[in-house]
Amino acid sequence: MDAQRYIDPRQLSPQDRYKLLIGAIVPRPIAWVSTIGPGPEGTAAGALNLAPFSFFCGVGSNPMTLCFCPANKPDGTEKDTLRNAKPVSEGGTGECVVNIVTHALGPQMAACAAELDYGTSEFDFAHLTPRASTVVRPPGVLQSPLSFECRTLQVIRTNPGAPGGGNLLLAEVVHIVASAGLVNERLHVEPALLDAIGRMGGSGYTSTRDRFEMPRGQQPGA
Repeated sequence: MDAQRYIDPRQLSPQDRYKLLIGAIVPRPIAWVSTIGPGPEGTAAGALNLAPFSFFCGVGSNPMTLCFCPANKPDGTEKDTLRNAKPVSEGGTGECVVNIVTHALGPQMAACAAELDYGTSEFDFAHLTPRASTVVRPPGVLQSPLSFECRTLQVIRTNPGAPGGGNLLLAEVVHIVASAGLVNERLHVEPALLDAIGRMGGSGYTSTRDRFEMPRGQQPGA
């Protein structure tokens, strides 16, 4: 066996820790999160925002819950998504929509990672169409085949106010919008129709087109 390398994360910079995380935890699903700023419609505060996050997963089914993690900006302030979607008691709207990213939508998703001024809509920047939601105020992405309308349950902050500090936003799914034919009568999602992509390290991505079946709980070689 090759010699092992031992790494103490406490001796690394936050940037180097980040590189190890995104290089090792792969592939990562992408939450394309649409929010709206707290404030009246038509004002800068009420503008739409759309941003991708690859620290994203489902949490549980009772209630139906997911999470994504908008880290702090380099100056320690909150990213616009967190600023908008955090609970009302913390100054946000308490709502968001998590849209799934298809292979075809990859370039537009990546465009939404641009650093735009607060109040400037990524929908316009990436040439995307907002779709009115059924239960929450923020719209979904019309071009996405699957969107989860969510209400924020809580935000867990691992290092409040610090550059790169983590924020775990837990959200309950309150409504789902799916393209026709994507979800069958047994509520199975057709993976070929979803054609989702995942995030690798650096600027790398992967498709979900190469799939295989494997039984669970079976002893290897049995």
